[in-house]
Amino acid sequence: MPDPSPRKQNRLAEESSPYLLQHADNPVDWYPWGEQAFKKAKQEDKPVFVSIGYATCHWCHVMAHESFEDEEVAAMMNEAFVNIKVDREERPDIDNTYMLVCQMLTGSGGWPLNVLLTPDKKPFYAATYIPKSGRHGRPGMRELIPWISDLWKNEREKVTKSTNEIVNAFQKSTGFSQGNLLNGNILKKAYQQFEQQFDEAHAGFGRAPKFPSAHNLMLLMRYGVKNKHSKALSMVEKTLTRMRMGGIFDHVGLGFHRYSTDRKWLVPHFEKMLYDQAILMLAYTEAWQQSRNKLFRQTAEEIAAYVLNKMQDDHGGFYSAEDADSENEEGKFYVWTVSEIRDILPTADAELAIEIYNLSKRGNYADESSGQRTGKNIPYLTKTFEKLAQDRDMKREELIERIENIRQKLTAARDHRVHPLLDDKILTDWNGLMIAALARAGSAFGNEQYINQSERCWEFIASKLLPEDDNLKHRYRKGDVAIDAHADDYAFLIWGLIELYEATFKTDYLEQAINLNQKFIEEFWDDREGGFFFTSAIGEKLLGRKKEIYDGALPSSNSVAMLNLLRLGRLTGNTSWEEKTDKMNQLFAESIRKAPTGFGFALQSVDFASENSREIIIVGKRDKPDTQNMLDVLRNEFLPNTIVLLKTPDDKKINELATFLSDFDMKNGRATAYVCQNYSCEFPTNDPEKVKELIYKG
Repeated sequence: MPDPSPRKQNRLAEESSPYLLQHADNPVDWYPWGEQAFKKAKQEDKPVFVSIGYATCHWCHVMAHESFEDEEVAAMMNEAFVNIKVDREERPDIDNTYMLVCQMLTGSGGWPLNVLLTPDKKPFYAATYIPKSGRHGRPGMRELIPWISDLWKNEREKVTKSTNEIVNAFQKSTGFSQGNLLNGNILKKAYQQFEQQFDEAHAGFGRAPKFPSAHNLMLLMRYGVKNKHSKALSMVEKTLTRMRMGGIFDHVGLGFHRYSTDRKWLVPHFEKMLYDQAILMLAYTEAWQQSRNKLFRQTAEEIAAYVLNKMQDDHGGFYSAEDADSENEEGKFYVWTVSEIRDILPTADAELAIEIYNLSKRGNYADESSGQRTGKNIPYLTKTFEKLAQDRDMKREELIERIENIRQKLTAARDHRVHPLLDDKILTDWNGLMIAALARAGSAFGNEQYINQSERCWEFIASKLLPEDDNLKHRYRKGDVAIDAHADDYAFLIWGLIELYEATFKTDYLEQAINLNQKFIEEFWDDREGGFFFTSAIGEKLLGRKKEIYDGALPSSNSVAMLNLLRLGRLTGNTSWEEKTDKMNQLFAESIRKAPTGFGFALQSVDFASENSREIIIVGKRDKPDTQNMLDVLRNEFLPNTIVLLKTPDDKKINELATFLSDFDMKNGRATAYVCQNYSCEFPTNDPEKVKELIYKG
């Protein structure tokens, strides 16, 4: 019997997004987001079914297999609706808008996000995962579609009333009430709430699920170095240690999974996101600078190894994510049986791996549907490397070398498995974070490769996503560049350029950060109330322009922009940019006061502005040992609220960008440091040790 003819592809076949391409063979007549779909909806008088997800989303896959690949459900959808697929990572503006609607209507959110709209893009129904058939009191697609059709045809006035109420509520919810400036008191309140939420048994905050939320740990580090009596640093160190030991870390392929489904950091949701790698690398780097804990540097370097090996495009940009699923099963690529370990490794190595990674014949990973143990194991540690080495009368370095040998053999064996999907689109905002992380780690560890790769990534963004008209773009994939940049793209990329400048002291990076920041202000700044809108003044109009400040899995655009403005203001002497941060502080103050632990990155800018930040100017010849010795002292220290400028005789541009540098000169013909705080500078010094003394003075 001949094979059936292949299914005709829908309109998504012409798209670049890996997520949309996953749905190109669906019997659902999907449209990409665009006027063609909404025009059809108006002509045929149909509601619009918008399904929003991303390529590595587990429950998006589940809903696709159950409903969007099902001929019966697809026929019902095609008859009742005009159907649109949206990649939330390509269009975070659409996702942010309708996610807020979903949260308003249902009290929760997540992906897949499914929203029903009128042809003029007004929502009247929203839900996350919808099963094929109703269960546990919730309607399935089979029940929902005829109900919506009947509502649309026979009770249109109810739909109209609902959309008007939702749009009004949305517009009210996106406003902010001005408050008094936040100061150091809010940092204490945030710390106290984190302390109350801290899990003493397993580290992290709250119960389950547990997200890395590395920006919260970065805030606590800043609080802890100023408040030595607090538990802040202890909470950070315990959490970073337990995450690295847990199953949320991929002990074979390196890098971190997205979050832990349990309290113990054992069972992850297996997808790997570029942004998590970047922010965690920053946190582990800072923790090493603060504590000199070898595990923290090792972990930052392991994240870098994973990203550079697995996530980097040949031209220097970084891919978005790796899926949790392979062969339609979450985590299958990542788990092991004891017999597999023994088949792959020599006996002594196999027994060592089984013991230190806590593997058993019964397994520690349960089947998702039945809850039964399958004999599959997630590798994890219950002891630190120091303790494991001590138990074996070995040096830590010896044990690490042996484990690395085991890891490489297991990685080679795992590479023969069916790999999860690699989402190979390159996003400007997430690459901005990786530029920042590699530059910071490269500077701290003296690793030129990291700095070089950070520079390569910027060169990729500059050449592919920043056209000559300076109209920054959001997404690149296989030569296709699309979508005007959002606030995250500007804020995160500017952050990366500031870090690149302080890692290399190449003035071009500072100039690019300044230029992008000016463009950002021109196109996104709210002149009336302050703050940055998520979309530009010429961006697509949805239900209204939102401002993001909540720091969830990612820091928000306004949180990062506040710190950028402070740092650039100090680097250039542009006080108008610092004044903008005061306006932002007041705009978001009441929201932050209500729940400060939800604003871990925003509070870093409050810490910078209110806790004696400092400027250090080094004047010297770039390549001379005395200048490099001075800079090395600074690179090795944890100096979060410090900006560093290098003035060299051959760099005329730095004097144009920071005109106040004309007052600073070399003394005694040698590299000279000026340490300034509270708008006054200490006497200049040629002694690197004196610089350190001045930094920690008081």
